[in-house]
Amino acid sequence: MSGGATAKDNLRAGAWLLADMGLNIWAISIVKALGAGYPPWQLVFLRAVVGFCLILPWLAHQREVLRGIDRLPLHVFRVFLSAVALTGGFYAVAHLPLALYMTMNFTRPVVLVALSALILREAVSGSRWLAAGLGLVGAFIAASPGNVPWTPALLAALAAVLAGTGAIIVTRQLKGTPPVVMMLFYTGGLALITAWPAFSGWQNVATGHWPFLLAVGVFSQAAQFCFLRAHWLGDAGFLGPLGYSSLILSGAVGYVFFDEVPTLNTVIGAAIIVAATAFLTLRTARLRSHAASGN
Repeated sequence: MSGGATAKDNLRAGAWLLADMGLNIWAISIVKALGAGYPPWQLVFLRAVVGFCLILPWLAHQREVLRGIDRLPLHVFRVFLSAVALTGGFYAVAHLPLALYMTMNFTRPVVLVALSALILREAVSGSRWLAAGLGLVGAFIAASPGNVPWTPALLAALAAVLAGTGAIIVTRQLKGTPPVVMMLFYTGGLALITAWPAFSGWQNVATGHWPFLLAVGVFSQAAQFCFLRAHWLGDAGFLGPLGYSSLILSGAVGYVFFDEVPTLNTVIGAAIIVAATAFLTLRTARLRSHAASGN
């Protein structure tokens, strides 16, 4: 909803979004702590299987909507992009400073502007192109060679951003699809796509690691629910700026638990990205509000 939320609704939405960020940071922290010891596709497979098990009761309750599934190629393409995004993201977070990883993730809105124009042929104003350009400059500063080496982890983070943004664009094309169908393809599809690489290169999981690796799926699935609830209740213009607090949260977690101190380049780059994405979020919310009011 956009432009129609009450102050009370926005406060409730903010609480849901904070829960989403908290759950996500715990999932990411587990991957960072343990992920270097396991192939990323094995972690994605476990995350998907846990998520699929969690939505089974929902599937059973709304099984009638599964009879009218259409646009199958788009669903498959979305799952493929999501698999690339998650696998790249899990590899990156295990090998990059947490604050830098989160900073790179925040470039998705600016990448979305460029891909929407190139793929969907959407009209993009000069001010939005400028904001997108500034966001990418911020990403370059944060990931500059003087800040962190151009390792496979950094390339994996960039691939995750591109694939994740592509998945968002495909999701737009699936507008109107019941949420339970989207979740079925997401969790079930991820499990199927990553099953072969996961089992072919399977690393034995230490007994003490199992609860934590399974918790990644629980936390991630619960976070996704919280995110959907937040955006169902609140305005994008309110939630967008609030989402940037996850940069502070990730920096704090990286410092306390992983002895990581964000570099000056990371801080400057993050500030530029936040400014650019805040502009894009607020402008989009304003345009939607005007369209809804008929102005």
